[in-house]
Amino acid sequence: MKLKTTNSTPTNSNTISDLSIDEMGDDHIYNGLETPMKADAHTLSDTEKKEKISALFEQIMDVMGMDLTDDSLKDTPKRVAKMYIEEIFSGLNPENKPKISLFENKYQYNQMLVEKNITFYSNCEHHFVPFTGHAHIAYVSSGKVIGLSKLNRIVQYYAKRPQVQERLTNQIAMDLKMILNTEDIAVIIDAKHLCVSSRGIKDTTSATVTSYYGGVFKQPHKITELQSYLNR
Repeated sequence: MKLKTTNSTPTNSNTISDLSIDEMGDDHIYNGLETPMKADAHTLSDTEKKEKISALFEQIMDVMGMDLTDDSLKDTPKRVAKMYIEEIFSGLNPENKPKISLFENKYQYNQMLVEKNITFYSNCEHHFVPFTGHAHIAYVSSGKVIGLSKLNRIVQYYAKRPQVQERLTNQIAMDLKMILNTEDIAVIIDAKHLCVSSRGIKDTTSATVTSYYGGVFKQPHKITELQSYLNR
């Protein structure tokens, strides 16, 4: 199983930016490792962002014809703004990146360590609807080990932003390579996308799997060993 990324180069001379929404369709375009952000993305405070989002979402609801004087709806714009900034898109703020502490590998454990079935919730950046699933992480220590809960927190940090699954896989892997100072990293993500199941093709049974294998995990026998752990 190898990491599958969408070919973002059209067969003619057009670029992605030349394609209309109808030409691009529902394809998940993966166009780089970094989450697309403006240069001034962090100029506004979280409070200012929530105020602006609340006002803009109120306009969206008004355009759709919803009665914002109704008791059930009047505070919805504020709730959405708070949810966006403090919860489901909190990974856009680098100040929310988890603080990571490493420990000496005193047990001299030199085999792969696997943390599997890390539950995550993310949002597709093409339709802003959720995709959810599990991440599996494996690494071989280069002399340091990381607390198990920190692996979960790293997954959650990168998941809590508008995402593409391929990018999410690679962002987790690249961060762990830097933190653990090793190439021996494997990341597998198995997820269901609501942009596939709740709209468009409306396929409720399919799932998407992406993977990253680095260092020793490029060896077929190591992949087989990892798969045996995941299938238990």
